[in-house]
Amino acid sequence: MTTNAISDDAEEVLEKIDEEDVDFLRLQFTDILGTVKNVSIPADQAEKAFTEGIYFDGSSINGFVRIQESDMRLDPEPNTFAVLPWRNSEKVTSARLICDVIDTSTDQPFSGDPRRVLKNALDRAEELGYTVNAGPEPEFFLFEEDENGRATTTTHDSGGYFDLAPKDLAQDVRGDIIYGLDEMGFEVEASHHEVAEGQHEIDFKYADALTTADNIATFRSVVRAIASQHDLHATFMPKPIPHINGSGMHTHLSLFEEDGTNAFHDEDDEFSLSETAYGFLAGILEHAPAISAVTNPTVNSYKRLVPGYEAPIYIAWSDVNRSALVRKPAARVPAASRIEFRAPDPSCNPYLALAVMIHAGLDGVENDLDCPDPVRENIYDFDEEKREEYGIDTLPANLGDAVDALEDDEVVYNALGPHVSEKFVEAKRQEFSEYIAEVSEWELDRYLETF
Repeated sequence: MTTNAISDDAEEVLEKIDEEDVDFLRLQFTDILGTVKNVSIPADQAEKAFTEGIYFDGSSINGFVRIQESDMRLDPEPNTFAVLPWRNSEKVTSARLICDVIDTSTDQPFSGDPRRVLKNALDRAEELGYTVNAGPEPEFFLFEEDENGRATTTTHDSGGYFDLAPKDLAQDVRGDIIYGLDEMGFEVEASHHEVAEGQHEIDFKYADALTTADNIATFRSVVRAIASQHDLHATFMPKPIPHINGSGMHTHLSLFEEDGTNAFHDEDDEFSLSETAYGFLAGILEHAPAISAVTNPTVNSYKRLVPGYEAPIYIAWSDVNRSALVRKPAARVPAASRIEFRAPDPSCNPYLALAVMIHAGLDGVENDLDCPDPVRENIYDFDEEKREEYGIDTLPANLGDAVDALEDDEVVYNALGPHVSEKFVEAKRQEFSEYIAEVSEWELDRYLETF
């Protein structure tokens, strides 16, 4: 057992716990598939958590360790402390601390911890002289619950893009979510009704990549909890309803140098992008098929990535249209120069997704990969012959193809590390195998009485 002296940051957390009358601490981490897990402890055990860590059975967590290797430890990071913006029926106050997972056999960070995987990517960026900023745009649906409190696919409203009341019935729900996020230290920049009925988007300010991943994991928990208080079910499933737009999580990325200069900006370039930015962009495009296995990790993800629903399936970039996989948004100031990767969806593990994006981009920077010219026409209007003329490939058509691409791509596969890559591929192969063995309602409707 390791016992450490309590840090000044941890002392501040202990004071906040007293000030806020916190009853329980939720020590949060994620499994390999991105599901948020937590161990709840009484608040009076906080000092022990900071000095000794909290031990748990890692064999019970998806993709962690075998039963004979089960002892693991959670080490909370004090700067992730936040009081949860709701109380249960007993009026109990809880707070969250995000933790690193420690392998107790070596007393070292556990290689299967997704947060560790992202930290490894950030260490690589730091070795090259960069820090990484990321800003997500997560979308979600709000559905009615049935009389038993189970989710339906009946949308909460019939609003559309940027609609107001009376069509947008979820303004109060989004408002409560934003207030809750604000209480937890988020800086929400925008919220609005999205294109599909019942679909919404809440954008929060960019941050360093690790903080952003922490925020995405927390965001999903907050949205679900507050929606439930309104007797609604919030889902980050990419495509819950056929024949309408699915939910994405466009992700903005940029590199900064040690002096705080945006390494992506060059005021003399036509698109205000530096050579570093072009290299990073080229890396994203080069490795996009493999990246998709991680950023779009479910069978359902590929129901979103189909033509006709504004989904970014074409491996190209542009500054003027949203039909390409990567967009270069307009930037009013040098610090805002960035690229927007439009493929990810909100079902992904945010730590792993950001890690593979960063490794892919850095591969482009390190190896001076050539960035193709931007495509300034609407690729949705291209036929196959014209896409071939422009050299535009598409993302994998399904999860099985995406996992094949992942295993064939050393850069992206190795970005996950040996433990996570093996467990992730194993889980996704199993998921796809189960899917293709199923018989859908569509097949029954189409074939049962025909043949």
